[in-house]
Amino acid sequence: MNSYLSNPLEFLITTLFSLYILAVMLRFLLGLVRADFYNPVSQFLVRVTNPLLVPMRKVIPTVGKFDTSAVVLMLVLQLLSVLIVVALRGVSVSFVAMLAFTVGELIMLLINVFLFAIIVQVILSWVSPGTYNPVNSILYSLTNPILQPFRRIIPPLSGIDLSPLFALIALQVARMLILPLLG
Repeated sequence: MNSYLSNPLEFLITTLFSLYILAVMLRFLLGLVRADFYNPVSQFLVRVTNPLLVPMRKVIPTVGKFDTSAVVLMLVLQLLSVLIVVALRGVSVSFVAMLAFTVGELIMLLINVFLFAIIVQVILSWVSPGTYNPVNSILYSLTNPILQPFRRIIPPLSGIDLSPLFALIALQVARMLILPLLG
C-alpha cells in the first residue's frame, strides 16, 4: 500500500487500538486497587470493555484480585496492533521481537497512566481542593498505592505534599531502567 494511504490508516489503527487498550488497562488497575465500582468513570470503563472481557472471563479465570483475562486481552490487542502495523509497512519482523515490543508498549502505557494520573491529581488539587469529583475519587484510588510509600518517607513541608514529585521522579527512573531491557 502506498504511504499516502498507509500513514493515515496506521495512525487510525494504532490510535483506536491504543484507546481501547488504555480502557482495558484502566479497568484492570481500578479493579486491582478496588476503586469504587459505582463511580461513573468505572461504569464507563466496564461498559466499554465488557464486550471483549466477559467472553474471555468464561475461559480465563481470575486469580484473586488479578484479572488475568484483562492482561491477556491487553497483550492480544497490542500484539494485533503491532501485527497490523508491520503488515502495513510491509516489513519482516520476528515474532519474538514483536512480543518484546508488545510487552514494552504495555509497560510504557502502565507507567504513563501513573504519570498522567499523578499530574492530573496534583493539578486538580490546586484548582479545586477539597471538592468531590468522580474523577478525583478514581485518581486517588489509582495513585494512592504509588504515593503512599513516598508519603511515609517524606512528610508534608509547610502543608505542601512533595510525594507526587518524588513519585514522578521514581516512575521516570523506572521507565529509563525497564524499557532498554526490552529493546
